[in-house]
Amino acid sequence: MAFIRAKSIALQQRAYQVMPLGVNSNFRYWGDGITPYMESAKGAYLWDVDGNRYIDYRLAFGPIILGHAFDEVDNMVIEEIKRGALGAMTSELEVALVEMIVDMCPAVEMVRLACSGTEATMHAARVARAYTGREVLLKFEGNYHGFQDYTLWSTYAPAEAYGNRLSPIPVPASSGIPRHLRDLIITLPFNDFEALERTLRSYGEQIAAIITEPCQGNCGAIEPQAGFLEYIREQCDRYGIVFILDEVKTGFRIANGGAQEYYKIKPDMATYAKALGNGYPIAAFGGKKEIMSIIGQGVAQGGTFNNNKAGVAAAFATLSLLREKPILKTIAERGLRLMGGLKEIFEENGIQVFFSGPPAMFSFAVGVDKVTCQRDWNLSDQEYTLRLAEAAIERGVMPDHDPREPWFLSYSHSDADIDETLNVYAEIVKIVERH
Repeated sequence: MAFIRAKSIALQQRAYQVMPLGVNSNFRYWGDGITPYMESAKGAYLWDVDGNRYIDYRLAFGPIILGHAFDEVDNMVIEEIKRGALGAMTSELEVALVEMIVDMCPAVEMVRLACSGTEATMHAARVARAYTGREVLLKFEGNYHGFQDYTLWSTYAPAEAYGNRLSPIPVPASSGIPRHLRDLIITLPFNDFEALERTLRSYGEQIAAIITEPCQGNCGAIEPQAGFLEYIREQCDRYGIVFILDEVKTGFRIANGGAQEYYKIKPDMATYAKALGNGYPIAAFGGKKEIMSIIGQGVAQGGTFNNNKAGVAAAFATLSLLREKPILKTIAERGLRLMGGLKEIFEENGIQVFFSGPPAMFSFAVGVDKVTCQRDWNLSDQEYTLRLAEAAIERGVMPDHDPREPWFLSYSHSDADIDETLNVYAEIVKIVERH
């Protein structure tokens, strides 16, 4: 079937009249005339309004861990919402879901639910500030912790805007973020032991929390160097800082126990969303009982839709399936096969490439031999990576249009899907030229 865009273009023009950029999230906007609009999705596939079918490696930015419209999840959601979609009281299913999260995640002893990853990190930061009596947060360049003002710093800017790595400049990622919040945020390059040690010597006793993704889910899936997460853990203990591990993307995706299990690390708090509900609106944050117990004791946290039945039921069904079946093992095997095949294609065509990330959410950077932080990643050939993605999309394989986003796999991706993807990339690397 020929690749067509006529209906998406028309729908975009209609959407422009009532929605900024014609979308409900800036990340969904690719540009005028090229932004796709969705018709339906099932399993590993997505169809746009023009009828183009894609093998979907975006998976709604990571939530779809089982597959789109997964019957076992959807059926439980349907049964639950028949009994009422929302109530101003707690249900037994919520308690059972939280018990399951506590059982699966090594460092989590108590949990509160939320609706989005942004909410989860926002609440976790507030609790950490309340627990320590401090106000400053430390985050790493290129790490994304949702659209809250306190952490939306040094996330997407070009590396040169960050200044010298010995004295980084926090850069707000949006207009409208209050300037005085700059006094409450410290930003550092990811994986830089020396910079972290030096900064903590000066400011350690002022910092409420160090928040980090275990691997950079919005910047090339950059993984922690050996010992880096452990070093954060040690320094947090030394200075009385709360260690928040942002598992919004890694949680229930790279291992049943998330990054805590995968990297063998125990933070003080952790945040979840994405794969927790296989696409339904549900999030969570949790941690040590000593820290979480201050909620309700002069510490505010709440949300009308935090216990929405659709999200709670979807999360319960999703986690139950993860525990019952070798889902993440299967995803990892296919992810490794896809990574290996892509790497072989690049090498056969003389293209330097560096792969990073767990196989369930991996990325690659062209033209560099190593990536340890956003400053390294910014040296890669992003324009070429984007042109490859556009060529793949026109052939029915859809990685994200933004080269920073990882490739996500689901349980529904088959070996045949991997074969088709590799065949497409074997074709396009011979066609798409590097400038």
